[in-house]
This record gives sequence, structure tokens and C-alpha cells, in this order.
Amino acid sequence: MSSGANNVVSSGVDSVTIHPTAIVDEGAQIGAGSRVWHWVHVCGGAKIGEGVSLGQNVYVGNKVVIGDKCKVQNNVSVYDNVTLEEGVFCGPSMVFTNVYNPRSLIERKDEYRNTLVKKGATLGANCTIVCGVTIGEYSFVGAGAVVNQDVKPYALMVGVPAKQVGWMSAFGEKLDLPVSAPVKDDKGAVECVCPHTGDIYALKNGMIEYTPKGVSANA
Repeated sequence: MSSGANNVVSSGVDSVTIHPTAIVDEGAQIGAGSRVWHWVHVCGGAKIGEGVSLGQNVYVGNKVVIGDKCKVQNNVSVYDNVTLEEGVFCGPSMVFTNVYNPRSLIERKDEYRNTLVKKGATLGANCTIVCGVTIGEYSFVGAGAVVNQDVKPYALMVGVPAKQVGWMSAFGEKLDLPVSAPVKDDKGAVECVCPHTGDIYALKNGMIEYTPKGVSANA
């Protein structure tokens, strides 16, 4: 089906907005408050949460799950076997794949690899996510990077192939922490406070431990 930009697809105040040029196949699930913009194609098996934005020329496959409040910018194809958790940002023209070694003359639809992008992660413009990886929560993949391995939570990844060059806060700012840290206190952690939120980020054993402002790190 396709529907005008001001037409109501789901009843009530929290309606779904679908631009008249978009195609939403029968059976697709789209949550309240979501917006489907120009020339989007959503396949019938797709499951899309609430408050999602699908920008111009986005494609969403049948075996795709997109969580609440995700933003998929222009010219992104979310292929089968990709799952986006809540609050994922997909920058313009970034690329997902689902076959690791494609050949036009060899059928490999039974070889699709799962890709999981966890809560709050950012995938920068024109980056490529090679299938079969997990992108950790609140990690940040820089523009044009090529990711071919799992990404740690809060990690900042850049380059081809992507390498970790730092850590990012949930607010989206680079943290003043080394990629790997020596022991500097009796807990074996190096800490940084986000100047925007006051949240504490502790680097310990190569991973970030997050403590919201006002909560004891030992709680």
C-alpha cells in the first residue's frame, strides 16, 4: 500500500505518516509516530518500532527488525538479517550487507549472516558494515569506515578497515580516555566524567563501565 503524507495509517494521536511516493507492502508492522518519507520501500515482513524515521530512498527488507526511535537517513538499504535496537542512527548512504562472499552466478540466500546493531549506536555517513558482526551499544562508527569485526560498546571506530581510536559517551562526545589504559587506582580503572551529563565512564579490562550521574559506582 501507499499513503499520502498526511494520511493516518494507525488510529489515534500517534499516527504513522507515509509519503505518497512510498511503498509499504501488506503485512509490514510500523509503530506509532513513525515517518516513512519519499521513495521508501518497506517489505511485508519488516518489523519497525515506534517513533522511527525512514529517510528518502530507504529500503527495508522482509527479515529486518528496527527498534523504537531509530533514524535511518537517505539512501540506506537495510537488508534481510539486520537488526537495529532502540535509538540507532544510520547516516546517509551507509551500507549493510548480508552475504560475506557474494557471486552473481551462485545462489547464497541460505548463507545470510546476522548483523546486530545495539542500542544507541551511530553508523556514520557512507560507512560499510560487513555482515555477521555485532555493533556495541552507544558505539560510534565514523564516516566512510569499513567495519569487518565486532565493535565494543562505546568504541569510536574509523578507517578502512575500521580501527578503534577512542571511546564515545552516550551523549555523543569523545571521552578523554585512552583506547587501552594502565592500572591507575585500586579498582584497576581509569575514569572520565562526561562534561555534558556528569555521567561516569570507567575503562576497566578493555571495556567501558557506565555509571549515571548521582549513582554510586559501587551500587
